Amino acid sequence: MSIRLENVVKAFGNPPIEVIKGVSFEVKDGEFVSLTGKSGSGKSTLLYMASSLDNPTSGKVLLQNQDIAQMEQKALHRFRNQHMGFIFQYHYLLPEFTVLENVLMPAIKAGVAEKKRDEAIELLERFELGHSMNYLPSQLSGGESQRVAIARALIMQPRFIFADEPTGALDSANAINVMQIFQEVNRTTGCTIVYVTHDAEFAAMAHRQILLVDGQIESITANKATQPKKKRAL
Repeated sequence: MSIRLENVVKAFGNPPIEVIKGVSFEVKDGEFVSLTGKSGSGKSTLLYMASSLDNPTSGKVLLQNQDIAQMEQKALHRFRNQHMGFIFQYHYLLPEFTVLENVLMPAIKAGVAEKKRDEAIELLERFELGHSMNYLPSQLSGGESQRVAIARALIMQPRFIFADEPTGALDSANAINVMQIFQEVNRTTGCTIVYVTHDAEFAAMAHRQILLVDGQIESITANKATQPKKKRAL
């Protein structure tokens, strides 16, 4: 299995209040999985633990059969940079760097920026951003900025992509376009993608949909990965 959670609990506060309550599930290599539920259901908290950005209070999180809680910090940082891509509701582009430099940031950290430069340009062209590679983030629209963030997440050819409400700050046309990019990336690269969404239509686009209610899994639904109703230019 690509990702496995075993009886994961997350508690906050004193006295501790459980936000995630004994959750277990597995994600296979190459799956496209959505985490959905009402606000406060714990879906973002669960994603952060599944992606190693937060530790569970108890239980285990395994990536490629490695218990991430047992990994040394340097090894974990290296694993994240080389094998994981992260996308959030806000793009978090560095304002003083160009679009191309932002895409290359994980490669810069890994010391392979020159080797990855042509690939970064290809990604930007694939996402119809080739003309913007020398722009600063302030010169981009919201949809363009999010596509840059996706390209940045893909530059190291990760095994995993974790996305937290990646369409939450976008209008409907841009949101559909971003979801189509995720579908295409999953289909063409085999990258395992786990994403949080509150949108029922976008949740249903995944291979499987995990519904959380009050910190527990209410249901896991297998979907026929659907296409959004209409694609529009950003």
